[in-house]
Amino acid sequence: MAFNMSAIKTSSDGLWQGENPLHYAFPLLIIQTILVIFTSRVVAFFLKPLRQPTVVAEIVGGIILGPSALGRNKHITSWIFPSWSTPILESVASVGLLFFLFLVGLELDLNSIRRSGKRAIGIASAGVSLPFVFGIGLTFLLRKALKSPDQTPRGPNILFIGIALSITAFPVLARILAELKLLTTAVGETAMAAAALNDVVAWILLALAVAMAGGAKGSAVTSIWILLSGLGFVAFMIVIVRPGMRRLILKFWSRNDAVGGSCVLLTLTGVMISGLMTDLLGIHSIFGAFVFGLIIPKNGGFARELRTKTEDFVSGLLLPLYFASNGLKTDVAKIQGGEAWGILAVVISTACAGKILGTFVVALMCTIPVRESLVLGVLMNTKGLVELIVLNIGRDKKVLNDEMFTILVMMALFTTFITTPIVMAIYKPHRNLSSLDHVNKAKLSSTLDLRVLACIRGPGELPSLITLVNSAKTSITKLYIMHLIELTDRSSSINMVQRTRKNGFPCVGRFCQGEFNEQISASFEVYHKQGQVKARPTTSISKLSTMHEDICHIAEKKRAEMIILPFHKHWKREDDQVIEINLGQGWRGVNERVLRNAKCSIGVLIDRGFGLGVETGPVPGPSNRDDSTKRVCVVLLGGPDSREALQLGGRMANHSGIRVTVIRFRISVGAEGEIQASSQVTDWQKVYREEQERDETTILDFIRRWDSVVSYVEKESNNIVKELLAIAQSTEFELIIVGKGKFPRAMTAEMANHQVDYEELGPIGGLLASSRHGITSSILVIQQHDSPHEGHNPRLKGFGGEEVL
Repeated sequence: MAFNMSAIKTSSDGLWQGENPLHYAFPLLIIQTILVIFTSRVVAFFLKPLRQPTVVAEIVGGIILGPSALGRNKHITSWIFPSWSTPILESVASVGLLFFLFLVGLELDLNSIRRSGKRAIGIASAGVSLPFVFGIGLTFLLRKALKSPDQTPRGPNILFIGIALSITAFPVLARILAELKLLTTAVGETAMAAAALNDVVAWILLALAVAMAGGAKGSAVTSIWILLSGLGFVAFMIVIVRPGMRRLILKFWSRNDAVGGSCVLLTLTGVMISGLMTDLLGIHSIFGAFVFGLIIPKNGGFARELRTKTEDFVSGLLLPLYFASNGLKTDVAKIQGGEAWGILAVVISTACAGKILGTFVVALMCTIPVRESLVLGVLMNTKGLVELIVLNIGRDKKVLNDEMFTILVMMALFTTFITTPIVMAIYKPHRNLSSLDHVNKAKLSSTLDLRVLACIRGPGELPSLITLVNSAKTSITKLYIMHLIELTDRSSSINMVQRTRKNGFPCVGRFCQGEFNEQISASFEVYHKQGQVKARPTTSISKLSTMHEDICHIAEKKRAEMIILPFHKHWKREDDQVIEINLGQGWRGVNERVLRNAKCSIGVLIDRGFGLGVETGPVPGPSNRDDSTKRVCVVLLGGPDSREALQLGGRMANHSGIRVTVIRFRISVGAEGEIQASSQVTDWQKVYREEQERDETTILDFIRRWDSVVSYVEKESNNIVKELLAIAQSTEFELIIVGKGKFPRAMTAEMANHQVDYEELGPIGGLLASSRHGITSSILVIQQHDSPHEGHNPRLKGFGGEEVL
C-alpha cells in the first residue's frame, strides 16, 4: 500500500471503524517501541552469562530487527517498519539521544579529569594518536577497496574513520569495569581517567569533523565559520549560562516543591534549546545538550534530582530506539564475498592493534607491569554508543557510505564483545577469600578490643547504626563503614566512577564524594570529637549476587572481628503507624552468603527504630537512669552463638547510657537428667556436656565482671518460644540480642513446631524477625566465627552436627 507522507495521520479511529492502526503514526510507534525493548531484553538475557554490557545486546537487537535478519522479509518490513515511519522513529530516538548526552555531560566531572595525572594523559594520548594514524591508512584502503559510484569527501572521511578507531566508550567501559570488579583497582582507575580524557579529545575531533562535513557542501570558509560558531557557543555557555544556572539553583532549589519542580522543568527545556542552537549553527544538536550538561553545577542534590527524573525514561525506553534505528540501517548482507569479509577482518585488526599497541607501549613506559599494561590496552579498545553516534553523523552527512557504515558498526560490536572475555582470561586479581584466617578464635572472649565492619545501604539506616556502634564504643578500636551500592542496569556508570577512590577494593580510606557520604561524615563527626575511634568509610559497587565477596574481602583485609549487616526489611513510623519496608530477596541473599562465607563473627540487625527511639513502658525496679537510657536484653539459650551475644552485651554494659539485662533460659530438669543418666554416652552428648561447661564458665566470668551494672535473670520454662515472644512483644527493651543457633537438642525440640520465616537467622532470630507477632523491639542476631558453617543448608544442627530441626 502506497502512502502519501502529507496524508499520514497520528491516530486511527479504531478497528471498529474499519481502520488498521498500523497505518497511523502513533499506534505503529508504540508497537515498534515494544518490539525493540522486548528484542533487546531477550538478547541481553542470553548474553548475561558472557557478562556483556547492555549496549551490546541493544546493538545486536537492532541488527536483528534490521535488514540483516527480520528485515529481509519485505512483508515484515512493510508491516512493522515501513519507510514512511522511519523519520518518526528516528525523531523520537533523537530526543532520547539528546537527553542521554545531557546526562553524560551532567555527570562528567572535569575536575577529576584535571586530576588524572601524567600517566593517564600519556595513555590517553597514545590511545588516540596511534589509532588515528592507523585510521588514515585504513581510509585510503577502504576508499580503494569499496568501489562506490558516489565517492565520499576525502578530508571528512579521514576524520570520521580516524575518530571511529580512536574512541573509547567511557560509559560502557565503566560498566564493564564494575561488573568485573576492577572499577576501584589501580588498573580500573587508570583506564577510567584515560578514557575520560580520550572522550574529551574525541568530542573535539568530532566537532571539527562535523564542521568540515558541513563545509564540504559549500566552501572551506563555511567550515571555519561553523567551527568558530561552535567555539562561541561554548564560550557563551561557560561565561553567561553557567553562572546564571548556579544562581538560579542556589536561590530557588529546595525552597518548595513547586519552585524546585520549575527549576527542573526549566533545565530540561534548556537542553532542547541548547540542542536547537547547535543544530542551527550546523553542528549536531547533541553537542548543545552535552555542553549544557557540563555547565550544570554538580554539588548539592539538583544534579541527582535531574538524573532521577530522566535516567530511567531516557536510558530504558528512548535510547534502545536509537540502537534499533541503527540496526535498520545496518545490513550485514552488504559484506559479501571473501574480499569484503577480509576487509572487515583488516578493519577489526587495525582498530585493535592501534588501541592495544599504543596503550600497551606507553603503559610499559609508565612502569606498569606487562599483564596490567595489556589489560589496559584491551579495556581502552571498548566501543559503544559514542562510536555509533560518530558513524551515524558520518552517514547522515554523506561522509560514510552504506558499506563503510556497516563494516565500522560490526567492528565496534566485535571489539566491545571481546573486551570482557579477554580481560577475564588474562587478568585475575588476587581475591582468595579462604586463604586468610586472621581471626584468633579466642580473641573475642579474652579482650574488649573490637574491629568492626558495619554495612549500610542508605541514610535511613544511619541512626540505628550510630546508636549500636556508640553502645560498644569503648571496645571498638577500628570502625569501617561500608556503603553498599547495587550495580543495576539503571546505575549511572559515570556517576559510579565519581563515587569511588583508588585506594583498595572496594575503596577505603577517605570519604568518597557524594551527598550520602557527606551525611555519613557529618553523622560520625560528633562521635569522633568525643575521643572515640574515627569511622573509615568504604564503598562497594557490585551486583547483589557478588556483593558478599566485597564484604568478606574488606573484612579480611582490615582484620575485622565482627561484621554488622542490615536486615533486608526495616520499619519506620509515619502518622502513628508502623510501615514495613521490604528491600527484596536480593538483599536477603547478600546476608545469607555473608553468613556462610565470612571469616569473622556476624551480627544481623533487624531495625525497628533502635536509633530513633521507640515507645517503651516503665522499667521494673529502681533506676537512676534518665529517659535517654537504652535498654538491651541478651537472651541466652546456650551454645557458641549465645556466648558471643553475651560478650557483646558485656561491651555494651560498659557504656553509661546502656542498661543491659541478661535472661538465661535453662532446659528442663527432666531433659538434663535424661542426658546425665544415659548409660551409653554418644558423641553428641559428649559435645553437649563440653558446651555446657563452656557456657557455665563464660556466664560465671561475665557475672563476676559486670554484676554491679547488669541485671541477670535465670528462667526455667517448658515453653521457651512463648516466653521469648512475650519479652519481644513487650515494650520493656529496645534491643534484644540473641544467638543464631547451635542450641542444645533439648531446647530446640519445641522450636521445631513453630514456623520460622527467615531460616538464615536460626530458629530464634527468624522467629523474632517475623512481622507476624507484633514485635516492637529491634533484634540483633549473632553468629560466632567459631561456629561451623552449615554451608548451603540453612537448617539448624546440634552440637554434634546432627540435624535437630
